[in-house]
Amino acid sequence: MKRAAALLGAVVLTGCATSGSSGSGTADLADGKTFTMSISADPGTLDPALTVLSPARTVGRFLYARLIERTSSGDIVAGLAEKWDATATSATFTLRQGLTCDDGTPLTAKDVAANISFVGDPANKSPLAGVQVVPGTSATADEAARTVTVTSGAPDAFLLTNVGTLPIVCAKGMSDRTVLAKGQQGTGMFKISEIVPNDHYTLERRKDFAWGPGDWQQNQPGLPEKVVIRVIANETTAVNLLLSGQLTAAPVAGPDQERLFAQKLGHADTATPLGTLTFNQAAGHPGKDPAVRRALVQALDLAQVGKVLTNGKGRPSKSLVTVEPRPCTGDNVTASLPRFDKAAAAAALDGAGWRAGPDGTRAKDGTPLSIKLLQPTVVGPTLTAAAELIQQAWQGIGVKAEIQPADAAGVNQALFGTGAWDASMTPLTLSLPSQLTPFASGAVPPEGVNFAHITNSEFEAESKQAASMPGAAGCEHWNKAEAALVKDASLVPYFDAVVPTFVKGAKFTISDSIDPASIRMLAS
Repeated sequence: MKRAAALLGAVVLTGCATSGSSGSGTADLADGKTFTMSISADPGTLDPALTVLSPARTVGRFLYARLIERTSSGDIVAGLAEKWDATATSATFTLRQGLTCDDGTPLTAKDVAANISFVGDPANKSPLAGVQVVPGTSATADEAARTVTVTSGAPDAFLLTNVGTLPIVCAKGMSDRTVLAKGQQGTGMFKISEIVPNDHYTLERRKDFAWGPGDWQQNQPGLPEKVVIRVIANETTAVNLLLSGQLTAAPVAGPDQERLFAQKLGHADTATPLGTLTFNQAAGHPGKDPAVRRALVQALDLAQVGKVLTNGKGRPSKSLVTVEPRPCTGDNVTASLPRFDKAAAAAALDGAGWRAGPDGTRAKDGTPLSIKLLQPTVVGPTLTAAAELIQQAWQGIGVKAEIQPADAAGVNQALFGTGAWDASMTPLTLSLPSQLTPFASGAVPPEGVNFAHITNSEFEAESKQAASMPGAAGCEHWNKAEAALVKDASLVPYFDAVVPTFVKGAKFTISDSIDPASIRMLAS
């Protein structure tokens, strides 16, 4: 489940959006209140180095601080670290003074270094390795200077952001990870006080927390005393609770959001490439042939599928990287997608040897052209309708298409276990172009996360060159690398969903999820 969750929108590590809640100034703020929010599923383990499940990372954001933070404009500001310096191969962080764990013990440079080295060591099988931290990355500490020096296992263009935004745990958690599974040994603004699995998680604000983003001050009005995170799978239920005042904030992707827009509730919006198609290129699957992949894409009216998928509120994709601010702003999708043309798609399948028989069904050497379409059920109800549109379009050109609905565990089993899928609608949400690399090249499951068995020489060459150039300097190569995947229909983002998190009685900003240090409770 850990790896599948990364594909279901959890690899969202940076970026910021401001909520549109009403109220401003200290006169509108209230102390002593509880901030209550919803998540769609139980997070399971809260060990931040051993999960990429979106609900777990949402809860963990309150419990585990990071070395650096980013503003809405992309500026990097202080977190646990007060100073930093980085290239594509190494980084040094100088910690602030007075850092403590949730049990009051000091957080040391050695502790921070151990966090980074743990994720970088392939033996620990962290799902963050290869996505956020290059395998082989290690760190050392100088306690007297309060510095942590990181050596990347390979060039990483975004080393500062990747390593700098790792959730940091304390020494007792490093030696006994069972306590981390329960959200203990944290370095963040809140500490766990109660866990009722599949129901709610209660957190209390740490009064000693003084290392919020930038020059954040600990004694300021409007900070919540408690945070309650409720597990609510049904969006209609969450909306009802929000309107009745029993929730302060809730993300709403489906049609129930219209009720909240009508009430003019404030909201913070995040984008994700909900409309994404991936084809299995392993031996024995039709998607191994790029001509088949492109024909299947060309047979789809992706604009119409996208409108159904997003209730008419989405937008055509430009990149697999959707979390703002995007370091590379190119449109890598529009010019790389084949235009919708059913006749051309049918002709392409003819050319690939998949001929239509008397009943219209295509086959090659007596084997029917059959596609198993993996459809996640945990992303939202609109995926069902979109899957049916795709199924109808493929059947219209003689392809037998079977929809396979699957929950998170089922998606995980199919993509990283059995491999029993041909096309997948599972979205992959990224904040940095470098995070795409392990999913689109390298080792396949179970050794790696290249679940589609992609081999694309242009992607590999361009991404390798880009990785050696710090930050946005390599954007030309990152853009070319991503476009190469779209051109050969290996990974096809076609429509982004804009998901609002609605708020009533508070205001906040979002940086991968709700930023705890930004929450301010309102008087009314």
